[in-house]
Amino acid sequence: MKISDPKRPERKRVEHAKYALKTKLSLHIAFVALLTVAVVAVLSHILINHHFGNYIARQQQRRTEEILTNVSRQYDAATESWNLEYLHAIGMYALYDGYIVRAYDLRGEMLWDAEVCDMNACTQMMGDISRKMRGYPHTEGSFTTKSFLLQREGREIGTVRISWFAPYFFSENDFLFLDALNTALVGSGVFSLALAVAAGFFLARRLSDPLRKTVDVTKRMSGGDYAVRLSEGSNIRELDELTLSVNHLARSIGAQESLRKQLTADVAHELRTPLTIVGTHIEAMMEGLWKPTRERLSSCYEEIERIGRLVFDMEKLAKVESENLKLDRTQVSLRELAEKTLRNFETEMSARGLRASVEGDCSEVSADRDRISQVLVNLVSNAVKYTQPGGTIRLALSETDETVRLDVEDDGIGISEEDLPFVFERFYRADKSRNRTTGGSGIGLAVVQSIVATHGGAVTVQSSPGEGSRFRVELPKRDAPQERAGCF
Repeated sequence: MKISDPKRPERKRVEHAKYALKTKLSLHIAFVALLTVAVVAVLSHILINHHFGNYIARQQQRRTEEILTNVSRQYDAATESWNLEYLHAIGMYALYDGYIVRAYDLRGEMLWDAEVCDMNACTQMMGDISRKMRGYPHTEGSFTTKSFLLQREGREIGTVRISWFAPYFFSENDFLFLDALNTALVGSGVFSLALAVAAGFFLARRLSDPLRKTVDVTKRMSGGDYAVRLSEGSNIRELDELTLSVNHLARSIGAQESLRKQLTADVAHELRTPLTIVGTHIEAMMEGLWKPTRERLSSCYEEIERIGRLVFDMEKLAKVESENLKLDRTQVSLRELAEKTLRNFETEMSARGLRASVEGDCSEVSADRDRISQVLVNLVSNAVKYTQPGGTIRLALSETDETVRLDVEDDGIGISEEDLPFVFERFYRADKSRNRTTGGSGIGLAVVQSIVATHGGAVTVQSSPGEGSRFRVELPKRDAPQERAGCF
């Protein structure tokens, strides 16, 4: 019974919300799109206002120069008099544009003053402009007054004082233009955001659907359905590679499952027959039906030996697969090992009329002599078993700059194309009839591959039915890092 301390609050396991890949991708893309649109809109607004303000300031500078030019033209040099009627018109037009004009002659006497002419209009204009500009963001300014000398034909004719909202001010049309521009920016941003969200949803769906199908297929594989496959044809390289990998995994697991079932059947078959023979023989002798003669006891012993060899092979395979093989490396002459191996099979080859030879030579290699000898024994043993009487077995040695090669070639029965990919699988035998006179336990080539891989090399096979087989072993001349044994 679990007793909890009431003073210590129990830690609650926090379950994080889990979302579908499509939802997360859509949300992330929408967030990035929103952030991008917002940044672009803000930067565009700032840049447009800045450049538009500079443009308005230049326009106001030109308007000021235009006012000065028009005022100076109202002076008559011949009579040294001013056209006050036109001065009034110029001043009123300028007032409507946001400029307060005051004109003086050389003696400093006032010719025309907008405030004197229409004080209410000036006050209203100044208030409207100040209110609008101070309500516009990032605009700080006030009304300022500047004096300008008037000249006509190189002569000074008077002074003009002009007041306006500095550094610049917007007219009603300018405000309408900016409002329309901001509306267009906001509309473009909303449209871009909606388009980005739609594109993100579509992209997320394109990515998530194959992954969802992959999850479904792997679940079915975990349930034992190894015949299921993913359909190919995506235009995304990574997804195509994932599809190929999952399909290859399904094929490999299916093949391994078939081999496991075949192994079970093979072991059951190999054990059932000798056990049945031994059991019936002993039972008959125990019941007095047979006498325990030497021949009958010898038959039982042979069957027990057969069981012992099978158990020994299984133990040998388990040892190879259980941990890394420990290599006792020395400088090994492959030619010497090849010749010694053939001498060990001389009796069996002579009985069957087989011819054998060792051709070529190669440099010594750093390897475990006993392990490489085991490789040669297994390969030559296979060649002897599957070569017809009177056939030929050839061991050929060669080398490259990096590796040494040993080819074990025979002109025997060969291996069918459908069996070639599986010849190095444990307990796999191309001889489906399980003929004990030719077929072993099916682990010899698996052990060969494991030993060669541990040395950092590789073993391959080429074969055609009725034309024989050639097994090629390649070993590095220099020591290579030991690989995990049993990776077949």
